[in-house]
Formats: sequence, structure tokens, C-alpha cells
Amino acid sequence: MSGAAGAARKAQGLSDELIAEHGLSPEEYTLLLKELGREPSLTELGIFSVMWSEHCSYKSSRVWLKRLPTTGPQVIMGPGENAGVVDLGDGQAAVFKMESHNHPSTSSPIRGPATGVGGIMRDVFTMGARPVANMNALRFGSAEHAKTRHLVAGVVSGIGDYGNCMGVPTVGGETNFDARYNDNILVNAMCVGLVDANRIFTSAAKGVGLPVVYVGSKTGRDGIHGATMASAEFDEASEEKRPTVQVATPSTEKLLLEACLELMAEDAIVGIQDMGAAGLTSSSVEMADKGGRRIELDLDHVPMREDGMTAYEMLLSESQERMLMVLKPGAEPIAQRIFEKWALDFAVIGHTTDTGHMVVRHNGVVEADIPLPALAHAAPIYERPWVTRPKLPMIAPEDVTAPDSILGALECLMGSPHLASRRWIYEQYDHMVMADTVQRPGGDAAVVRVHGTRKGLAISCDVTPRYCAADPQEGAKQAIAECWRNLTATGAVPLAITDCMNFGNPQRPEIMGEFVGAVEGMREACTALDFPVVSGNVSLYNETMGGAIPPTPAIGGVGLIADIADMATVALKQDGDLLLLLGAEAGHLGQSTYMQVMMDRLEGAPPPVDLGAERRTGDMVRALIKAGAVSSVHDVSDGGVLVAIAEMALAGDRGVALEPAAGGLPAHASWFGEDQARYVVAASPGKADAIHKAAAVAEVPVRVLGTVGGDAIALHGETPLPLLALKTAHEDWLPRFMAHG
Repeated sequence: MSGAAGAARKAQGLSDELIAEHGLSPEEYTLLLKELGREPSLTELGIFSVMWSEHCSYKSSRVWLKRLPTTGPQVIMGPGENAGVVDLGDGQAAVFKMESHNHPSTSSPIRGPATGVGGIMRDVFTMGARPVANMNALRFGSAEHAKTRHLVAGVVSGIGDYGNCMGVPTVGGETNFDARYNDNILVNAMCVGLVDANRIFTSAAKGVGLPVVYVGSKTGRDGIHGATMASAEFDEASEEKRPTVQVATPSTEKLLLEACLELMAEDAIVGIQDMGAAGLTSSSVEMADKGGRRIELDLDHVPMREDGMTAYEMLLSESQERMLMVLKPGAEPIAQRIFEKWALDFAVIGHTTDTGHMVVRHNGVVEADIPLPALAHAAPIYERPWVTRPKLPMIAPEDVTAPDSILGALECLMGSPHLASRRWIYEQYDHMVMADTVQRPGGDAAVVRVHGTRKGLAISCDVTPRYCAADPQEGAKQAIAECWRNLTATGAVPLAITDCMNFGNPQRPEIMGEFVGAVEGMREACTALDFPVVSGNVSLYNETMGGAIPPTPAIGGVGLIADIADMATVALKQDGDLLLLLGAEAGHLGQSTYMQVMMDRLEGAPPPVDLGAERRTGDMVRALIKAGAVSSVHDVSDGGVLVAIAEMALAGDRGVALEPAAGGLPAHASWFGEDQARYVVAASPGKADAIHKAAAVAEVPVRVLGTVGGDAIALHGETPLPLLALKTAHEDWLPRFMAHG
């Protein structure tokens, strides 16, 4: 650094410590100086800090994300906008995305999840869509950890309060307990909305001299440097970062939703962007850049709820329930009337330009004057070093200890933290509001009716972190495949996915290797299953004191059911039906729930994923559902075939008399192995022959598992397990844990 440059920096008060506190390395600060051509002001430093943060710039992940398939005949809009859009036919489209809110939720377990839910809904209705369904994917520490119960209670409360107040149903999700999340929980929120395909709004601010309008809540000091916080590890000082967690007001967001949709019905909006991470800074930069224009802002007009806010604070605040719009000239009175009717702030705070710069004024002083490409495109893109770990050995079924009783082991598994019912969680969410939910939480996928039609939208969230920790590539491949299976099990044609990539510190080669492996596994599976990625989020630095979470590439998928009369569910419906297993069996117990619960260990490779078999079996299952050949369908996942059967029995309150285990496999491997590409179906005996013929054509193995009937799970040579006892074990763990620990 030259003496003159050092003197200029000192005059600005920009010490090395202050620059480091803004998350910029010395090399990145040197790049900043090159792009800006001078020393930045403190306000400009803050702007670069958030725009070049991992959370906003994806500087460690972008080169790998480009490898993912993002197009297809069903894709209207892929990555790059607030959310992805897929075609539902008849001029209708689904808009959806998943995002993380991990660090704020760990720091503030009510406010953090609430703002995550609010933010993801804004991403959807910013596109012109009305949100119709929310989902969430939650990862907590072990049940024995001192903070887990408190965090579960807070997170569930935050999610439920926000979604319920908004009047948007929370229709499903998943929850894991694992000691590797003890000090860094994950809260991933997903939202799906519906929109007319010819009424989709984007963020591009095309045109010069157009008014830039601020609407929604007032700006406060909450959330300042939230994006930077989300791009750093937790340490001893993390508790002091609580003020960076935003304050959520769902009643205001409900007003904002209705006001935005009302204005969207007018011919007034050129571009619209949610003020999410990095607040006013990122929204203005992204809108101007995507429109090929530049922007000037006058912060004197920003509605504030606190006195004496500086330009730095206003630009970096992440106060919730705010939008930035670029309007057509002369449309201001229309917008003002609508937003004031809904009791929301409205202010013209700037205009688009062709200067090539982002210029910000406050109290008559130019606080920032930055070439826009420096913010939008000049962030460093890293190809970080990465290494892959050695492949773990496959574990032979006979090398895993058998239980004294198969049904006794089933009862233990179903009552464990890993498989126990999540009813205590989802009953705190309103999953029936809007009256279009046709498949509630607890099945393979939720289904909501496309309002006013016979079509159904199936939605699922999936990943198995223990598989990803053992083999990131195979685990990510399995996450895609399981999401595809869950949608298929309802009868839906899978359309596309959104992802939420939760990983540790990418500057550690082994963590970067996990990310690279996961992307490759996703690429393989998405390509083979015609299941493209249309939106997503990357959350890195999920570490505490150097201990990383398991690699957790959460996958949210949507699928379309042409007529909900053809929808399948997991519940057994008719005594006398046959239960059949579709798919090949190898008794894979490596990384299985059986090993985790019964042996208190996880070893070996996760189950391999045969994508060809996934495609053949899934396509066959969908055809059987469409033809009315099966009365119940459930995919096989955690816990294997016997757990899938037990879940079907509990859902339908009907017992099952089981045939002996598959020949050639130890009984516990047959019943609890977690081989992929499998489904359990129920069908009347008269339709069994047709199923066998269809399976032969599709080259899918079939085995008769048993017969539906009675009030117990019955297995030859063992005392039957009454459904009442199984239900008690399954339903009681989580309420008991939350009440007493």
C-alpha cells in the first residue's frame, strides 16, 4: 500500500481492523481499491462488504453452481431472479425457492426463523405470485444437548407465528436431530406460489429517469451486516451479534403482499425487488444492474423509525417487510394511493440513470459514488482448493448385528428421535388455511390444489445428511432421487427443484471438496431424472469453533398432478389388499437408521443410487397410480421397508400380516436395509397380476410383503406388535421431549 493511499485510508478512519471486521481480506481490499480507483468512504466500505460477502456474491460457489442443469421445456425462469418459475399448463405457473436463515436462527430462535419465512415469501410474491404453501427443513443438535429443546421451541414458534399470521399454509417439511448441529442449527425455508404465466414480474430496472420507490415498513437499525454475519463462522463473540437479527412483523407483510399484488394488476411496475440480505444496497444494485442501467438514491426520503440514522445504517439495514420498485413515469400517484390505503410507507427515493454509477446522497452530501459493475460483477470469484476423502467401504449385511426381535427393533426405531412423529411440530402450523391443501403433513409429499382447478401441486423437501457426511456425491445424488420419489409417490410428475446448500468453511479444502462432490451428485441426478434446478441458495461457514456441520444440500421439489382424483397417499385403505415391494433389494445397512439407533454408530458407505433404476421404478409407479392399480403408495427411505410399512399402517389404522423376509438376506437387512429406488404399494389381489406384468416390462423386481388386515404388525415367529403400542412409541417421543427433556 502506497504512503498516499495509507494516509487517505487513515483520513477515512479505515484501519486494517475495521476492514477485517467488514469481512474483507487484504487481497480483496486491494481489489476494491483497483475497482474504485481510490480509498472508499466508510459507507462505501459497508456497501462493498455486503455485496462482496459470500452470502450475496457466491464467490466460493459460483464456478461450481454453473455445472447444474437449469433448463427444460417445463422451465419458464431459472436461477438469477428472486425465485424459479415452472409451467403448469393452461397459462398457469408455479414460483418457488428455498433459502437458509441459519446463523440468525441459532442466535435468535424465534426472530431468526420468522424473518426467514417472511423473506422467502417476499421472494415469491415479488415475482407476482400469491404464496400458496410453505415448507421448512430443520436440523437441530442431539436430543441430549442442553440447547436443543429451547431451539426447537423457538424455531417452531417463529415459523408458525409468521406463516399462520400471513394466512399461508405450512404443509410439510423435515426435521433431523444430530449432534453435529449442536452449535449451528439449520433453518431452511421454502415457499411456493401461483401466478399467471403472462403476469410474471422481474427485478430488472430498464429505462432512464424512472422513479425508484421504497414501500413497506420503515427502516431501523436491525439486521445491519446480516449478510456479513451469514458469511462467517460462529465463535465466542457470536452472542454479541444478536442485534444483527432482524425484527419480523407478519401483519405488515400481509399488508405488503396485498398491496404489491394490487399494484401489479395496474400497468405501473417496471421492476420490483425484495429488500432481503444487504437490504437497500443489494436491491438497488441488482435492479439497476439487471436492467442495464445505473441508479441514484437520496436517503433523505427513506422512511425511518429511528432518529439520526446514518447513510451507512440505512443502506445496510435488513429491516423486514420492505420492497424497492422502479415505476413507469407518472405511475407514482397510483402506487402511493394503493400503499397508503394499505397503511404502508411510500416514498420516491431516487431514479435510474445512465451514468454507470450507483450514487447515494444524504443530507446533501454524496455518501457513495461507485461504478456499478464493481459491485455487481467485480467480486472475487474463487476456485478454492479442494480434496475428496477416501471412499468408505461397503458393509456386508451379515456384518451388522441382528436384533433379538425384528418387531422389537421396529418399535425402537419408530420411537427414536430420528423417526418419531413430527406431529408436535406440524400441528403448530396452520396447514389447511386457504382451503386448498389436499394432502397434509405426514405423507411422502404435501399436495395443494391449483386454486379453481383439478390440478394438484406436490411439494417435498429432502436430504439425508448422514449419507452426505459419508459420501457427499452419493448423498447429494440420493437427496435428488428421494425428492423425485416422494413427488412420484403422490402421482405427480416431478418438474424441478430448488436447493439450499448448507456447508462449512469453504477455505478448508476438505469442506470445499464436500461442496464439489455434492454439486456433482446433484448434476448427475438432475440430468438423469429431468429434474432441473431453477432457484436456490448457498449457506457457507456453518461452523462453530472450527467444527463444521455435515454437508447438507437440502432439496425442495415440486411436481404436477393433472387431476387430484388420481392422487395417491400412504395410508392403507382396505383389508385384504396385498402389500408389494417394487425395486431391488440388497439389504444395505451402511449409514442406516437401524445401525444408528440399534448400534449407536454410523459406519460404511451410504446406499448407492442407481439412477436408471430410479427412473424405471418411478415411471412405473406413476403409471400404476394413474391407472388406479394401487390404493396406497409409500417410498422406502429411512429405516427401510418395515418402517415404510409401519408408517402406512399407522396412517390407515390397519394392521399387516407379513411374509418372511427376502430369501438370501439376513432378516434385519431385508426389513431395515435402506436400498434406494424402492416403493411399497398396496393393491387388491385382483390387480396383483397386472402389477407383476408391468414390473416385468419395466424390469423392476417385485416381492409380496404381506396382507393388510387386523390391528397389529404380525411377523411369523414373533409376537405381533399392536398398532396401539407402535403408535404410542411413535407419537410420544417428541411431546415428551419438549415437555420434560
